[in-house]
Amino acid sequence: MKRLILNPYDKFEEHKCFACSKHNLIGLQMSFYEEGDYVVSEWQPRPEFQGYHNVLHGGIHATLMDEISSWCIQIKLKSSGLTSRLETKYKHPVYCDKGKIKLKAKIDDFYKNVAKVHVQLFDSEDLLCSETVAKFIVFPLEIAKRNFYYPEYESFFASLASEE
Repeated sequence: MKRLILNPYDKFEEHKCFACSKHNLIGLQMSFYEEGDYVVSEWQPRPEFQGYHNVLHGGIHATLMDEISSWCIQIKLKSSGLTSRLETKYKHPVYCDKGKIKLKAKIDDFYKNVAKVHVQLFDSEDLLCSETVAKFIVFPLEIAKRNFYYPEYESFFASLASEE
């Protein structure tokens, strides 16, 4: 079952995250939903994000995968963290004019305060184009709230009634 994830940071006009803020008009403006163990994003490549003609820039691949990893931490581990490492494999080009891509992120491992997130990026024809393993340093909740403005978990969802 899909469950839409809201962006609680967007209630602040000054929130300008390049990857996820609706207030950053030159940014990626990613959105997310939860599906089982995964956090998922469907995103439409735009021409301004190409490297070679009509090919999505590899740095944008990495940014998309880093961002969904962060949201996976926030939703699945109910805290925030910082990326310490990305190990990315580029397998196939993503063409900017071929429709939406899909990213899927899942926690592979969590020990002490280090999480490993596995992310896959698929093109519009469901071909695996790149994947990454992201390592995150995950903060205790009180630090996430105080230093990184991590909101109340409930603010990520319109309603938690379906979980009861």
